[in-house]
Amino acid sequence: MGSTGFGNFHDFCKDSTLPVCNLFSGPDHNQTGPWEGCQLKGIPLSGGRHLGNLGSIILCGAAIAMSTLLLLRSERKRAAVGRREMQLFLIGYILISICEIFSVGEFPLNSTARVAFSSIHIALIIATTWILMMNAVVGYQLVDDGTALSIGLILISAAALFIGTGYIGLDTGLKWTHKWDDSYMLPNNRHIALYVLYQLVPLIFLVAFVVLEAILVLRVLGEFRPMIYLGGATILFALGQIFNYAISKYICDGTSGKIDGSMFETLFTLLSVVTIWIFWSSITEDDWPIQTGATYD
Repeated sequence: MGSTGFGNFHDFCKDSTLPVCNLFSGPDHNQTGPWEGCQLKGIPLSGGRHLGNLGSIILCGAAIAMSTLLLLRSERKRAAVGRREMQLFLIGYILISICEIFSVGEFPLNSTARVAFSSIHIALIIATTWILMMNAVVGYQLVDDGTALSIGLILISAAALFIGTGYIGLDTGLKWTHKWDDSYMLPNNRHIALYVLYQLVPLIFLVAFVVLEAILVLRVLGEFRPMIYLGGATILFALGQIFNYAISKYICDGTSGKIDGSMFETLFTLLSVVTIWIFWSSITEDDWPIQTGATYD
C-alpha cells in the first residue's frame, strides 16, 4: 500500500487518487497536487477545465443504481433480521458514491465545493463502515433489530463520527482555525487525525464486521456456505485497495494518464457491497438450524 511514515500522505497522494488528497493540494484543491507522479489527463473541457476520471464517475452511477435496487429488494424481505440496518448501510454507500463523483471523479468544481465534497466523502466512509460493523452486532440480537432503539443508537453514533470527521476535513481544506496548516507542508503532508480516521478506523470496523459475522455463521448458525459470500466480499474489497494503492501508478503510467487504479477500486468496492448484501440475504432468508447450547435468541 505504498511506503510512508505514520501520518504522512505525500506518497499515497503521489501514487493514488484519494479524496483526502484534495484537502492538501491548495489552492485548487484537486488531485493535481505538488506530488509529481502520473496525473490523470481526463477529458478536456472549455475554459481550461477537464473531467479527470470518467471511468470512476460512470461506475459511481452504476453503484448508485445497483444500491438503490438492493435497497428496494431489502424492503421486500420483511422478516429478515437487520433489514433496516442493512438499508442504512446501503444508503450510506449511495451517498459515498455521489460524493465520489465530485471528489475522486474530479468533476469540474470550484475549490471550496471540492473540499466540501471531499470532506463529506471521507466522513461518510467512516460513518458507513461503522454502520456495517453494527449490522454484524445486530445479528446477535442484543437489541431487537429494526426498533427505534436499534436504529437510533446506530444513527446517533454514526452521526457523531460523521460530524467529527467532516469538521476536521473542512477545517483542513478551508483553514478555518489554521490548526492543520502544517499538513500542506512538503515533503510529508502529515496529518495524524485524518490518517487515523481515514486510513485506520474504517479498516478496524471492516475487520470487526468480518470477524463478528464469521463467528455468527460458524458457531451460532453452524453453517459454512454463507462464508463463501463473506470471504468473496472481503477478497473483492482487498483487490480494490490493492489496485488503488499499489497498482494505480503503473496503470496510469501504462495508459499515459488515461485511467488509474481508482476506477478499479470503485468497481471492486461495488462488487464487494453487492456480495455483502447477498451474504446478508443468505443468512436471513433460510431457517438455519441453531446449534445446541448457542446463546442466540
